Amino acid sequence: MTKPELMLWGVLRTRPAGLKFRRQHPVGPFVLDFYCSAQRIAIEVDGIVHDMGDNPARDIDRDSWLRQEGVEVIRIAAADILSDLDRVAGAIVKRCATPLHQPAAGPPPHAAHGED
Repeated sequence: MTKPELMLWGVLRTRPAGLKFRRQHPVGPFVLDFYCSAQRIAIEVDGIVHDMGDNPARDIDRDSWLRQEGVEVIRIAAADILSDLDRVAGAIVKRCATPLHQPAAGPPPHAAHGED
């Protein structure tokens, strides 16, 4: 793990807001930096290497594949973690703690019933 990944893992491993995060979690042909299974959210830490060669295209393909599998991807620049870990971790926890469906709003629509 890189330094920014280790820093972020130091926060996420404490189960902030009761959320469980996994690190180096395999999904299909990929290994995710971090994964919140309760919300099906992947957190990817992007260092400078993600801007080199064919890596940007590979990241696009990877994110597309994950979205098709129902996994949301949050990409975070490693530099952001290094400069303000608390802000980054807080934003991740806030997003992961927000349920995709609020029970008070009633049951979620069912695509099988034409309620896309």
